Amino acid sequence: MDIKRFTYQVAMITGAASGIGRACALRFAQEGANVACLDFDAARNEEAAAECRALGVDALAFKCDVSKRDDLQQAAAAVLEAWGRIDVLVAAAGIYSGSPLAEVPLPQWQRLIDINLTGVFLSNQAVAPVLMQQRAGSIINISSMAGKTSWPASAEYSASKSGVIGLTRSVAMELAPFGATCNAVCPGNTLTDMVRNVAAIVGPQDGLTAAEWLQARANECPMKRMAEPWEIAGVVAFLASPDSRYLTGQAIEVDGGMVMS
Repeated sequence: MDIKRFTYQVAMITGAASGIGRACALRFAQEGANVACLDFDAARNEEAAAECRALGVDALAFKCDVSKRDDLQQAAAAVLEAWGRIDVLVAAAGIYSGSPLAEVPLPQWQRLIDINLTGVFLSNQAVAPVLMQQRAGSIINISSMAGKTSWPASAEYSASKSGVIGLTRSVAMELAPFGATCNAVCPGNTLTDMVRNVAAIVGPQDGLTAAEWLQARANECPMKRMAEPWEIAGVVAFLASPDSRYLTGQAIEVDGGMVMS
């Protein structure tokens, strides 16, 4: 990639070991940023950081449980110690679970909320004061089209992703006087490990193979395909770039027209 919009900047990515988070880490590295990769999967997270370094930038890997405030605070402090700044936070860490409403166990609900919503809150809380002090920077929270629409047997997931949108708007209001922005990206079905795992579990419940379930989801989309993680990362990079300095508090659907339809 010839465009280098983030040279000398620092991007901190949660959920960097796989999926959209990994695609974002690589996109920022390709565009010249030093990258801090945060994920609970230490081995795959280090692989992501190594891929970033292979692109000619510095990258650090931090094992991090985003549901734990101390993990995020310590990671942010280590990033500041290493590079003296944080310009971009991408809060991409997330999981999926779903069961019929009457069958959702409280621990299943709580674990998903802890990671998908509390984790985004805690990562924003760790980085927002840095952006305020710098009077510049961007937070991009990864929500989902499930934050704007819902399906049966997805109560905890939809609730968490709707919560991310509300959180994003509030953070945007607090950052705005300091010249920093906060936006959410709402991907549609994207070909990540998480979606493939869902297909393997849910497909047979619907009488489909995993591949058939994925194709059915693609067929539901007006564009008749699923997204690739790099397509989501491109929108994230735009939201961190100078071209979006006057755009804040938004929840942008990147779903091939799925919610619209």
